[in-house]
This record gives sequence, structure tokens and C-alpha cells, in this order.
Amino acid sequence: MPELPTAPVAAGSLVAGYLVARESGVRPLGGVVLAVAGAWCTRAWVRCAGPVTAGTLLATYLAGFAGSHPLAKRVGAWPSVLGVAALSGAASWALVDRRSRV
Repeated sequence: MPELPTAPVAAGSLVAGYLVARESGVRPLGGVVLAVAGAWCTRAWVRCAGPVTAGTLLATYLAGFAGSHPLAKRVGAWPSVLGVAALSGAASWALVDRRSRV
């Protein structure tokens, strides 16, 4: 059975983490979503592409999360979250998923 691609998990978890934090009013709960998904993605990235690529993608994921906060002040919460989710998902697809499926 093929493994779940990491791009939708990386992108989707940034959106889901935001939604959980926003709707529950408990920001750390959104962080739990990000931590679980980030750990799962990192494990898959290491297995498929090695530690250097995994580190690069984890840094992209974390920078997206951190960067979405100041970006939201300029463009709004949803455009910020969707933008960083798209960036993280695209990076994951380009560096891991696309190559794993060939």
C-alpha cells in the first residue's frame, strides 16, 4: 500500500492547527496539531529523502508557522495561513513526494 503523501499533511496541518486554536480559544491545542503532524512529516521526510532534506523541510514548516503571525498583520489571518500552508506543501511535494512517486 502506498504511503500517504507528506505535502497535504504539511499544508493541511498548518490550516488545521490554526482552526483548532481559533475555534477552541486554546492556542496550545493548535500547537499540538502542528507538533504531531510536523513529527509525522519529519519522520517520513527522513525515511524518503534523508536528514538534510528533512531538516530543510522542517525549517520551512516552522518558519511558515512563525512567519504567518507577522504576515497576518499585513494581509489578514486566512491569506497568511493559506499562503504559508501552500508554501510548505509545495516544498514537501517538490523535495520528497514528487520523487518518491516516480
